[in-house]
Amino acid sequence: MSRREEYEKRAEELLAPIVEQNEFELVDVEYVKEAGNWYLRGYIDKPGGITVNDCETVSRAFSDKLDENDFIEDSYIMEISSPGLDRPLKKEKDFQRNMGKLVEVRTYRPIEKQKEFCGILTAFDSNSVTIDEDGTERTFEKKDIALIRQAIEF
Repeated sequence: MSRREEYEKRAEELLAPIVEQNEFELVDVEYVKEAGNWYLRGYIDKPGGITVNDCETVSRAFSDKLDENDFIEDSYIMEISSPGLDRPLKKEKDFQRNMGKLVEVRTYRPIEKQKEFCGILTAFDSNSVTIDEDGTERTFEKKDIALIRQAIEF
């Protein structure tokens, strides 16, 4: 396990009870470097969407827990936010929530000369994802998927 993965796992262990206590859903935790700064981000959600006040409530409690446990060596910026409409599908519950919905799939390498596909999510398991693209069933190995998210129709 990399240092980044260890930080994400420990942060998730601290954040999950706070999120559950507030009856929110913990969507994801990430520890990433952007423009020379490290960021520890927690993404939370609830039916009807997350408000700024929800983020502030969780952020204050999480900040206290991080201060108590102090396991991250680097200096970093902690953020709590909504995952947004275009969030990637990562966990099983993300895939379950999007069954029967239109999703966008981007692959690392071209498949039949294209890297972007759009179709109805019809099946998934731990290794693969299947979509119905205008009547054509396409199955992708998860290891070949760079990004999968709900397609936003305007």
